[in-house]
Amino acid sequence: MATETRNSAENAGSPSATVDLYWIPLGAGQHLVRLSGRLFEAISARLQRRRPCDLYHSALVVVVPEGRFVIEQTPVPDQGGPRGVVLEGAVGTRLAGSFRLFRYEVRRWRDGVIPDISAAISSPVLVSDDLACAALILDLVPCVPALVWGRDERHTGEMWNSNSVTSWLLASAGIDAGSIQPPHRGRAPGWRSGLVIAARDAARTGTPSRQRGRRERRTAHELELGAFQTRTRAGFRSSSRRSSRVAVPSHNAPSDGGGRDE
Repeated sequence: MATETRNSAENAGSPSATVDLYWIPLGAGQHLVRLSGRLFEAISARLQRRRPCDLYHSALVVVVPEGRFVIEQTPVPDQGGPRGVVLEGAVGTRLAGSFRLFRYEVRRWRDGVIPDISAAISSPVLVSDDLACAALILDLVPCVPALVWGRDERHTGEMWNSNSVTSWLLASAGIDAGSIQPPHRGRAPGWRSGLVIAARDAARTGTPSRQRGRRERRTAHELELGAFQTRTRAGFRSSSRRSSRVAVPSHNAPSDGGGRDE
């Protein structure tokens, strides 16, 4: 699926749902992270005999009739508060995962925020305006593999990180995430890792991710309709039980007689 900017979608009218991708420069607002990222890229570029690129971190904003949700992998902060955390994983090594500094979290945060979103480049990128696809992505977030950040446990050729989470979700929902590219002269380490693992997951189930996504998708309207039908059936059964306990007056009963409980 070819991506398009939000402006083109707005010109075509307001969709019922959107899945937007944000490219945020690695370390925006965090001096140490930015320096370590540059060092990592300098070493990688030298080993691969290429020029260094700008590194990017990715996040998703999914809008459905129920609300706006931020999906992002971030370090576990030192303060509490609701932020839509659905799973956690270790950073660097599972042995250190019991310490907060060595854990990350994946969020599906209603009305959440993306730190440093103002620094995003060439964003947002509209990757889908299909309601069923947006709903499926939200449903898939708890299923994200909780792999060790910075390691290649699945032998994909790239480490697992925030970009892996984004690409895994998009590919698992049937979106052609392989055609999505970071901004000019940029690189998104870990993106390929998510694509490879999503493809392996699809192969293991014997169903291409796109077809599996279509089969599993249930729109918010369908979910609401199903809940309504369930409540209606439950109410009908309850009403039937109550009415069965009330006797219907006989035609031969005296005019001043009434019914009685059975």
